[in-house]
Amino acid sequence: QVQLVESGGGLVQAGGSLRLSCAASGGTFTAFSMGWFRQAPGKEREFLASIAGVWSGGISYYADSVKGRFTISRDNAKNTVYLQMNSLKPEDTAVYYCAAKYGTTSYEGGYWGQGTQVTVSS
Repeated sequence: QVQLVESGGGLVQAGGSLRLSCAASGGTFTAFSMGWFRQAPGKEREFLASIAGVWSGGISYYADSVKGRFTISRDNAKNTVYLQMNSLKPEDTAVYYCAAKYGTTSYEGGYWGQGTQVTVSS
């Protein structure tokens, strides 16, 4: 059974930075593609970034809304994926989730964490 636990959220002023972590247990972490998503009140869930597993070369991909500000990385020895968030804006306020998938499956059909709250004040 795969379990994902996000941490590192909190309250930060506009222009500040936060680093989110997602610790995975169960499964074979190195083979999973990992993604970060967020959902703000009254809005649909939004894709932010993903990083492929070892068999796909660890390729990263970013949504236009966060490109240049957010960086996704993974430490396979620690079974952990990170999201470094810089130059935060009030519109970044949301619950942030990590997800895992394997092969050709979608993130929607994969594994999800419980989420961590990020609040950016103006």
